[in-house]
Amino acid sequence: KEEMLAFYDFPAAHWQHIRTSNPIESTFATVRLRTAKTRGCVARHTILSMVYKLGQSAQKKWRRLRGFKLLAEVIRGVRFKDGERVEPVKEGELNRVVNI
Repeated sequence: KEEMLAFYDFPAAHWQHIRTSNPIESTFATVRLRTAKTRGCVARHTILSMVYKLGQSAQKKWRRLRGFKLLAEVIRGVRFKDGERVEPVKEGELNRVVNI
């Protein structure tokens, strides 16, 4: 159950990109097509160079992620719940809430 709900532990701006059915396959479709056409005809070094250049070319058409500025926070381990940033409760604030 937690694995299915982990989706909500990311910023809401990222949800659209997380829902994408197969982002890796669509990203490398051009590379896969070209390598399939030249299979067995070229050396390994040539294939690696071609894959690199095709990836570099495909990068120009990639869309920027929504909420890309939040990626640094996600990497740092900032917690999100239901798409909103969860601020850690400070000790002084906890006492103030309990005393009310």
